[in-house]
Parts: sequence; C-alpha cells; structure tokens
Amino acid sequence: MPALNVEFSDRELEDLRQIAKERGTSMKALVREAAAADIARHRALQEGAEAFRRFFAAHADEFAAAFPDDEPAAHGERRAV
Repeated sequence: MPALNVEFSDRELEDLRQIAKERGTSMKALVREAAAADIARHRALQEGAEAFRRFFAAHADEFAAAFPDDEPAAHGERRAV
C-alpha cells in the first residue's frame, strides 16, 4: 500500500499521542481515520454541489420568475439599482 510521510510539530505529535491513547488506537490509525473522514466529507460536498447545480439548471426558469432582480441584465441593457 502506498504511504505518505507527514510532519507534525512537537505539540501536534504529543496531542496525537494523547488522543490515540484516549481512544485506544494507534497514532497511524488515528491519522488515517481523520484523513479518510476528510476525504469522505470532501466527496459528499462535491456530490451535493453537483446535485444543486443539476436542480438549479432544471428549475432555472422558476428561479428567474421568482427572483427577477437577481437575473443578469440582457446584453446591452442596464439594470435599475
């Protein structure tokens, strides 16, 4: 399995040791779990953003009708402020 060397400050390393000890796990498992959780969070945010973009595109006319002041001005037109 590929590996990654990560550097921590003395304080961070001590905090990791303490947290791992409290959780009854290894430091390696603790760091891997944190990275995996962040990867999962990042993927979920990307998927949510894509779902929003699809929803917005599918309902663009409804949004335009509901929020006409937020629509960009047509080419050559000036919007009232």
